[in-house]
Amino acid sequence: MAAKIHETAIVDAGAEIGDGTAVWHWVHVSAGARIGRNCSLGQNVYVGNRVTIGDNVRVQNNVSIYDAVTLEDDVFCGPSMVFTNVYNPRSAVSRKDEYRETIVRKGATLGANCTIVCGVTIGAHGFVGAGSLINRDVAPYALMVGVPARRIGWMCECGVRIEGEGDVSCGDCGKSYAISDKECSPR
Repeated sequence: MAAKIHETAIVDAGAEIGDGTAVWHWVHVSAGARIGRNCSLGQNVYVGNRVTIGDNVRVQNNVSIYDAVTLEDDVFCGPSMVFTNVYNPRSAVSRKDEYRETIVRKGATLGANCTIVCGVTIGAHGFVGAGSLINRDVAPYALMVGVPARRIGWMCECGVRIEGEGDVSCGDCGKSYAISDKECSPR
C-alpha cells in the first residue's frame, strides 16, 4: 500500500517515504529525508534533510525532527516534543557543520513536551516522561523523568513499569528481565 499524503503536506522531491506511511496536515518532509513503512507523521510535523526514520514510527503533532536525528523502528514521539541539533546555537554564528548526531533506538518512547538535547542516544525501549529534559545518554529500558531527567526505574517493552531487582517479570505481559541498579536487559 502506497504512502498516504494529505493535500496540505509538502514532500520535497527526493524524499523517500515507505509504503503504508501516513503524512498528515501541514507536514513538511525535506528532500533528503528517509522514512520507513507504516509510520504516522501528525499535523504540523517537520522532517529535515539528514533524518532517518525507521518502520512503524509514530510522530505526534507539532514535532520538528531536525538534521542529524535518527529514529529506529517502533519509536513514539509525543506531541510537541523537541529535538535540537546544535549544542550552543547563536543566531549570528553559523554552526551547520557542528550538528551533533542524536539516535533514538528501537521501541523508545519520548513523552509529550520533552526535550532531547543533541548528541545523545536513547537506548532501546527507553521511556522519557512528559516534559523531561534529556541531556545525556539514556540506558535501554530506562524510565527517565525530570529537568534534567534522571532514571527512576525501568520499563517493559510493553510500556509498563517493572519493579524489583534480579530476575523480574512484567506484571502485564509476563516478559522476563534481569535488573540491577545500573541496567535492565531482557531474558
